[in-house]
Amino acid sequence: MSGEATQHDHHASGRAYLLLILTALFWATNAVLGRLAVGQVSPMLLVTLRWLGSVLLILVFARHHLFREWPVLRRHLPFLAAMGALGFACFNALFYLAAHYTTAVNIGIIQGAMPVFVLIGAYAAYRTPVHGWQYAGMALTLTGVVIVASHGSLARLLALTFNRGDMILVVACMLYAGYAVGLRRRPAVSSLALFSVFAGAAFLASLPLTAAEYTLGDLQWPTTNGWIYAALISVFPSFLGQILFMNGVALIGPGRAALFVNLVPVFAPMLAILILGEPFHSYHALALALVLGGIWLAERVKPKPAGPSTQ
Repeated sequence: MSGEATQHDHHASGRAYLLLILTALFWATNAVLGRLAVGQVSPMLLVTLRWLGSVLLILVFARHHLFREWPVLRRHLPFLAAMGALGFACFNALFYLAAHYTTAVNIGIIQGAMPVFVLIGAYAAYRTPVHGWQYAGMALTLTGVVIVASHGSLARLLALTFNRGDMILVVACMLYAGYAVGLRRRPAVSSLALFSVFAGAAFLASLPLTAAEYTLGDLQWPTTNGWIYAALISVFPSFLGQILFMNGVALIGPGRAALFVNLVPVFAPMLAILILGEPFHSYHALALALVLGGIWLAERVKPKPAGPSTQ
C-alpha cells in the first residue's frame, strides 16, 4: 500500500513540476510580448485589453467559482478592488511602459528582485522577522538589479545614470510587492474566485489610465499584430498561467510551488535572446547569477507561501 502511495506522490510531483515550469515559461513570455507590442499598441490600452480578455475567459471558464463564492467576496470588495488595481492594473501599466525604454532581458532579470521587495514589504507592514541569510540574499539580489540598471558600467553608477525603463520597472516591482504582502489579508475563498475579482478590478482600474492616454494624444489603436499580442498576453501570462499555478499549488503546496517562480528571470532572458535577438552581455550573466543566488539565500530560512500571482 505504501508503495502505491509513494508512486502516486511521485506522479503528483512530476505533474506539478511540469505545470509550474510551464507557468514560469508563460509568465516569462510577458516580457517578450510587452516588447513586441511596442509600436503596435499603446501601453495603457494594452493593459485594458489584457484584463478585458482575462475577464471574458473567466466568464466562460470560471464563472461558477465566482458566483458560488460571491457572498464572501462581496464583503471584502473594497479591499480586493484596491489589490487588483495595485497589483494587476498599475503594475502592468508600468511594466508595459518600461518595455518602451528597456530590453526584455533587463525586464526578466529585474523581475527577479520581486521576492526581495516582498520580504522588505512584509517586514515594514507586519514586522515579519528577517534573518541573516535573508539580509545576505537581499544584498545580492539588489546588487544584481543595480548592475543591470547601470548596464554594468561603474561610470554610469557613480554618475547615478540609469536606464529610464529599468527604473520604471523597479517601481513596478515595488507596487507588486505591496500587492503580494496584502495577500496575507485575503478572504477564505478559492484562488480562482479571488483571481476573478482581481482581474475585474484591474480592468476597471485600467480604464482611467487608457482615458488619460487618449486625452494626452498618446493612445495607439492596435495594429493586427497588436491585437495578436494582446490576445496572447490575456491567454498565456494571465489566464493559463494562473490556472496552471493554482493546480501546481494544489499538488505540492504553496511553499514548494513558489520556488518555481524563480525560473521567470531565467526564462525571460532566454526567450528575449531567441525570439527578439537581444544581446546578452557579461554583466547580464553576473546580474542574473546574483539575483538567483540572492533569492536562494533569502529562501533558505523558509519559503514564503504563495498566493495568486501575475506577470
